[in-house]
Amino acid sequence: MTAHGTSPAETPRDTVGTQSADFGLPAHLAIPELVTLNEPFEGLPSIITTEGGLKRAAQKISAAHGPAAIDTERASGIRYGQRAFLVQIKRGDTGIILIDPECFDDLSIINSALAGVEWVLHASTQDLPALVELGMRPDFLFDTELAARLAGLERVGLGPVVEQLLGYKLAKEHSAADWSKRPLPAEWLNYAALDVEILVDLRDALEDLLESQNKLEYARQEFAYIVANPTREPKKDPWRKTKGIQTLRNRRQLTALRNLWTERDHLARAKDVAPKRLLPDASLIQAASSMPRSVPAILQVPGFQTRALKREAPRWVRAISAARNEEHPVPYTTPAEGPPPLKAWENKRPQSAALIGPCREAVNALGAEMNIPAENLMVPDTLRKLCWEPPAEADAETIADALRQLGARQWQIEAVVPVILPIFEDILG
Repeated sequence: MTAHGTSPAETPRDTVGTQSADFGLPAHLAIPELVTLNEPFEGLPSIITTEGGLKRAAQKISAAHGPAAIDTERASGIRYGQRAFLVQIKRGDTGIILIDPECFDDLSIINSALAGVEWVLHASTQDLPALVELGMRPDFLFDTELAARLAGLERVGLGPVVEQLLGYKLAKEHSAADWSKRPLPAEWLNYAALDVEILVDLRDALEDLLESQNKLEYARQEFAYIVANPTREPKKDPWRKTKGIQTLRNRRQLTALRNLWTERDHLARAKDVAPKRLLPDASLIQAASSMPRSVPAILQVPGFQTRALKREAPRWVRAISAARNEEHPVPYTTPAEGPPPLKAWENKRPQSAALIGPCREAVNALGAEMNIPAENLMVPDTLRKLCWEPPAEADAETIADALRQLGARQWQIEAVVPVILPIFEDILG
């Protein structure tokens, strides 16, 4: 019996097969059969689209008990940005609540109802930025995907983890759908509702598993870190990530690409369409390379001839003309904010090059021993930064302080410092 609901074995559903794989789970968590979960236990609710409905939902959530399962559906690659087009919530006996966030300025009333409540999300770093946009930030968190990683499960998607620990099979056929569509089809809503139907039960099973492995404190520290950092800082010069940029030959072309990328982003935002869906990177690169001087010339570049873009032709010509006349064209490269590529280490900092290989091997070996992915045991970029700028003193306290300043959690520091300290002592002296 789970802590917050009925055991899957006690709920009749269509059996689709027997689990033959050995997931290395404790005997009390092993599930002998897979059961197809076709619909929410209490049926599919209506979508909340009115202020009155939202207020009633907030009251229900506030009056309920226990953690709250939360999920969002976005239109990645279709609409501009990563905003949510559906928010799903289930807490205690509220039943599933489906909210259309497009109908409201924000969901701060729901956030207030969830004050002090643990949020249960799967792969929370994907959903939290969209929730933050809606005025929702957790006070406490349990991320079932991250918990599964720390527990050493090989497959950590929601469907596989639910199968392994709860014995349910969830349909996942609508994960890449255009969730900005209105009205949303019933089968899509059914899929979305199932994502939170048993999420709290999954949380309980994972908590049991982590506790049996003495890793629950690791998870708690990771969750607290995410709560403190729910969104990431925007990347500097995102246009430099344009696919094919390495084919441009001079700074004028790079400047043209920057200008074209910026205009595409502004237009995509205005039209609420994903930038690459509006105009592919290959078209930007070709226009930046040839730098056409007129409207007829820009319309000869593949990708610029669509009905939505033909009327915008002067926009692109002006962007290229500005690049041609720019007094200070963009540089080929910008100062690196972190360590350079590893191939440059040997010449620039031989000592750092001598550190990184053995340290990586040590972390990989420790990860295998602890049954935790190496990238979760120590973020690769954190290890690179530590080795690139090693502390002056090769002692445990100094290395621990350096890792802490780089954002490493205490459990990571306690696990990793003992295995890399001998390497630092050997190489740094």
